[in-house]
Amino acid sequence: MSRDQRSVVRELVGAHGRTYAEEAGIRLKDTPQPLYRLLVLAHLLSARIRGSVAVAAARALSEAGLRDPRRMADADWQERVDALGRGGYRRYDERTAAQLGEAAELLTERWGGDLRRLREEADGEVPEVRRLLQEFPGVGPTGADIFLREVQGVWPEVAPYLDRKALQGAERLGLPADPDRLVSLAGTTEPAVLAAALVRAAVDKEVGRDTLDRAG
Repeated sequence: MSRDQRSVVRELVGAHGRTYAEEAGIRLKDTPQPLYRLLVLAHLLSARIRGSVAVAAARALSEAGLRDPRRMADADWQERVDALGRGGYRRYDERTAAQLGEAAELLTERWGGDLRRLREEADGEVPEVRRLLQEFPGVGPTGADIFLREVQGVWPEVAPYLDRKALQGAERLGLPADPDRLVSLAGTTEPAVLAAALVRAAVDKEVGRDTLDRAG
């Protein structure tokens, strides 16, 4: 049975179009603190752990007051471990706690605690932003992609950013694996919202099945 691709995208976004930043309680703006919190979230989401656990851990770090690089760096290792544990992030908590401290120190020392300066250093070139993000301990290619998927709403030069994981979700739904075509199918939906919905289809088979059932 053939399905209308616009209907598939509409059903997907309607049910699952929520960015991971929004889920973590981050009101994303182009200002230092929410950008830093997004970096932490991307770091946590990049591990081999359920997305819901990573989101809960990001919330727990925020509730512990570790919302900016200075506070993260000043907190001792055990404080970070305990906060991650409260979020259920136990498998990687000790290593991640150390990496978060090191990353916060790097951000403070090299970019004055402000990821906008990293963006300026890259001169708005997305591949260079992606490379610089990977200089943070614990943020590899996957973490950099997560950050860029989410930040494209406030860094417009990044959009449309639909990485390999988002395109996997598109393929699962029988949609074109081409960012420009997907954005066109999504109409007025923001690329960051579309990307998050596609990623959910990639990582959760139930999302794909439910979307296709509702799209007819």
